[in-house]
Amino acid sequence: MTICIFASSSSRIRTEYANAASELGALLAGAGMNVVFGGGGIGLMGKLADAVLENGGTITGVIPSFMKDEGWDHSDVKEMILTPDMGERKKTMFEMADAIVALPGGVGTLEELTEAMTLKQLGLFKGPIIILNTLNFYSSLIDFLDHMIEGHFLRFEHKGMWEIASTPGEVMICLAKGEAWNYDARSLAKI
Repeated sequence: MTICIFASSSSRIRTEYANAASELGALLAGAGMNVVFGGGGIGLMGKLADAVLENGGTITGVIPSFMKDEGWDHSDVKEMILTPDMGERKKTMFEMADAIVALPGGVGTLEELTEAMTLKQLGLFKGPIIILNTLNFYSSLIDFLDHMIEGHFLRFEHKGMWEIASTPGEVMICLAKGEAWNYDARSLAKI
C-alpha cells in the first residue's frame, strides 16, 4: 500500500508537530507501507522522510524541478521524481497513492487536501483520506466543513469522505480499516 503524505515544509513550527511526523514515518515504515511525499528536506516533510529512512522504509519524493534547483529536496531520498510544475507534482502523487494523509501545513498542504476531497467527491480518487489533527491544528477546517454541510454546499454523506485522527497511531488504525466511504460518488456529486 502506498500512502501519500501532504505536510508542511516549515521548520519554524512547534516540536509536537515534528514529533508526530517522525512517529508517523516510523509507523508507516514498520508496517511495510510505501510512502510518497512532496520531496522536501525540511519541516514536517523532512522529519517524516528521515523517520521512514531511519526505520528501513520505502519513500519516494515528488518535487518540481525549480524546487530541486533551489536545494529544497531531501538529499537522502534516493527515489526522487522531478516534475515540471506544482500541478504535475500533485497529479503524480495522486496517481501513486492508495491513501492520503494530511499532516499540518500551510496553504499548499490545504490545497492538496481539498483537491483530494474534491477528487474523492467526484469518484476520481477512491482511497482513504485521513487528516492528522495534531494539537487540534485542523479543528477550524473541520468546523468549516461542517458549516458547508449545514449550508448544503456538501451533502451530509460527504462527511464520510475523510477521517480525523488525533495521533499517528490513530492514522494507522484508519489505514488498517481501509476506505470508510462506500457511496457512489457521482450520484452524490450534484447537490
